[in-house]
Parts: sequence; C-alpha cells; structure tokens
Amino acid sequence: MILILQFIGGFILLLFGAEYLVRGAVSLARQLKVAPMIIGMTIVAYGTTAPEMVVSMQAAIDGLPGIAVGNVVGSNIANILLILGLSAVIFPIVVQPKALYRDAAMMMGSALLFTALALSGTIERWQGVFMVLALAAFSIYAFRAERKRGKANDPGDMPEELAEEFKDSPQPTWLAVLSVVGGIVAVVTGAKLLVAAAIVTATMLGVSEAVIGLTIVAVGTSLPELATAVVAALRRHSAVAVGNIMGAGIYNLLAIMGLVSAVAPVAVPAQILTFDLWFMLAVTAMLLSFLLLRGGLSRPVGALFLAGFVAYTALQYYGVENVLTADWFGQATASAEPPPLKR
Repeated sequence: MILILQFIGGFILLLFGAEYLVRGAVSLARQLKVAPMIIGMTIVAYGTTAPEMVVSMQAAIDGLPGIAVGNVVGSNIANILLILGLSAVIFPIVVQPKALYRDAAMMMGSALLFTALALSGTIERWQGVFMVLALAAFSIYAFRAERKRGKANDPGDMPEELAEEFKDSPQPTWLAVLSVVGGIVAVVTGAKLLVAAAIVTATMLGVSEAVIGLTIVAVGTSLPELATAVVAALRRHSAVAVGNIMGAGIYNLLAIMGLVSAVAPVAVPAQILTFDLWFMLAVTAMLLSFLLLRGGLSRPVGALFLAGFVAYTALQYYGVENVLTADWFGQATASAEPPPLKR
C-alpha cells in the first residue's frame, strides 16, 4: 500500500511541477532576454537532473558503482529513446539545425569524453574535476553567446509553436522564478518518492545492481525530464523539449559523474564498459543525425525510438549478462560432441 502511494504521489508532483517549470522557464527567457533553448539547457536541465545527482552521489558513497554509473548512462539512454521518442509521438519535434550545432557538438563531445575516461575501469578524482571545469566553461560560453545574439527572443525568429507563447504578457520576474523553483522542488521530491519505491520493488525481485541502475533507477530519476518534455510537447515547445534533453545529457555526464568522481574515484562495472557505454554513444549519434540532418523527429521516428527503448530494457533483464558471459563456440562444440562411453 505504501509503495502504491509513493508511486501516485510521485507522479502527481512530477506532472504539476513540470508544468510550472516549463511556464517559468519560458517566462524567464523573456525576462533575461535569453533564448528558450539556453533556458532549457540551464535552469530546466539542471533542475530536473538533480535526482540523478542525489542518487548517484549516495550510491557512490554506499559503494554501489553499478547504480552510480548505471544511473547516469541509463538516464541518457532513456532521455533519448523514451522521452524524446514519446514527445515526438505526441507532437512531431521540429528544430532549426543551425541553432543546434554548438550544443550538439558538446553533447557528443561529452559522451565521447566520458567514454574515454571510463575505459580505464575507474574515473579518478582529477578526471572528475576536469569534467566539471569543462561543463562550467561551456555553460559560460553558451550563456554569453546567446546574450550577444540580440534577436534571440524575437518571436519572428522562432518556430511558430514557440512564438505563440511570446504573444502573451510575460509573468513578473519574481513569479517566474517562484514557478521555476517550485517546479524544481516538486519534480525532485516526486522523483525521490518514485525511485525509493522502484528500488524496494527491484530488491524484492532480486535484480542485479547494474541492471537496477541502468533501468529502474535511470528511468525513475529521468521522470522529471519525461514530465517536462511531455508538457513541452503538449504545449508545442520543441525548443524547450530538445534543449532540456540535450542539456540533461551533457549535465549527467560532466556534472554528475564529475562531482561524484571528484568526491571519490568511481569504478565502472564491466557490463557497462562492454555494452551500455557504446549503446549510449550509438543512440546519441542517431539522435543528433535526425536533428541536424532531418530537422527533427517525426512520429514514426518517435515510435522507433520507443521500440528501441523497450528492446534495450528487455535485453537488460533477459539477455545482456548471458550474451556477455556466454561461451557460444564452447557451448556449440560441447553440444555437438557425443556423450562419453561407459566403461
């Protein structure tokens, strides 16, 4: 009964929190004269990735690297396949490719950097500090670049669905900030309730640490991004939805794993090194290809992303460990050999 109440309460907080978070973020874009894309990559992304930070830090302190690393890698996979896939199914995502070049390069660069550092098997303290500094430098550069554009908040330069929001009178700054802060508090609290319930459920089912981190915990901590992106899709704010996911992907790898590793070196589980890191790189490259070459995600592509997420999750629970540990040739040879003769 308690688990059910946790799930229901978490969902309610996430949905209402995400609604106010998106409204406040768009309003702040007008008050600060910053494009909604950069707002999505800062306030929205940083606020909604707070659950990943809390969970990964606690897992690292408790000596659970599978959850600490799996949470981040799995969240990036879920953000792309599940969240943007669902958002595209609700309403096709349309973006301006030229506006994404800088952020797309940073998203792919952060994934490649994290993978390169993880290949040694352990992310050291100095590497964690380096990742945090890289994110700080990028954030400052992106913020200044958007401020210099001048016309970033001109509705005439924006997609039609986003320009509609700018026809209304903006909220007062204090009310917009209150909406963002309140939304962040609500989505973080809701995510914590859901993750706690999910971890108890997974423990009862006897699922391995790495799989818990990559699936249940990753999806649970990504629920704020899911709720925010769905609301943005319903309100037809493609820039906010995409900016949120791109910002969250960068933040997950550089800030969360950077800070966690700076506190204490983090060992990367063998399964994640062998399969999940490369899968994350593949889906990141696939997403950016659609955004930059096709100008967005259509409903069929969104459905394809969702199907890919279902297949990935099923593989985690039923096949990855067996595939990675199986001696296929040895098994085939053994099955082909005749039984030994009795003496």
